Amino acid sequence: MKNKPLNPLFLSCFIIMLFTGKSYAQDPNLHIYLCFGQSNMEGQGIIEAQDKEVDNRFLVMQALDCPDMNRTKGNWYTAVPPLCQCYSGLSPADYFGRTMVANLPDSIRVGVVSVAVGGCDIRLFDKDLYQDFDSTYTEDWFTDKVEAYQGNPYKYLTDLAKLAQKDGVIKGILLHQGETNTGDANWPQYVKKIYNDLLEELSLSSEDVPLLAGEVVAVENSCCASMNAIINELPNAVESTHIISSKNCTAKDNAHFDSEGYRKLGKRYAYTMLSLLD
Repeated sequence: MKNKPLNPLFLSCFIIMLFTGKSYAQDPNLHIYLCFGQSNMEGQGIIEAQDKEVDNRFLVMQALDCPDMNRTKGNWYTAVPPLCQCYSGLSPADYFGRTMVANLPDSIRVGVVSVAVGGCDIRLFDKDLYQDFDSTYTEDWFTDKVEAYQGNPYKYLTDLAKLAQKDGVIKGILLHQGETNTGDANWPQYVKKIYNDLLEELSLSSEDVPLLAGEVVAVENSCCASMNAIINELPNAVESTHIISSKNCTAKDNAHFDSEGYRKLGKRYAYTMLSLLD
């Protein structure tokens, strides 16, 4: 029997589908959140037994190869902490994601992508200035973290974000940073540039992708509580910003939250985001 020639219209549609796999494979029910900042976004809380029980609808895109965790960069995993680096601790992202899936329909999954560098100036995430801030500290612990992100945390984050966009839709950006920039009144403008660069790079809009920025530790004798006044100026620079209060979030030292503090702060990020989705 003689084979019929392929219909030209069918062939054209097939070719279009072949070369636009990104949109074809994207799941609108996978909500993605980008997380960046310094040590508190890395997570410094002790990971306890309760933190290891995670709904499989809450996912993390692995940012670094972590053989001891059997995780490979660029793949999705159930978001059992740590979510940032191989040996980081509990972070705001943990209870952000858990709270989100607990309050969203069962059809929705939530995925986080986390890139953070303890001790960094916010301008380490500025694509045009990062080389001036990749040696904020000269100690190995700092340079090793920067090198793990190939020397350019901004590009590293956007590369992962583009990979994540093949699978789902970016719904928001979570920021926790400020301790290193304490007292710098220009911080909101630095953040504005980075946020706008991210939106442009990833073809996002501020109307659809808000910025959620957390206050730093505010307990008695904290190192950087004065920075919260500057953080609260951020909505004046970036209209789509929502500030997450750190009031009554407990800390393990003068700069870092403890596990319970991270849980409370993460839930506050989530409740704010849920109110925006509503």
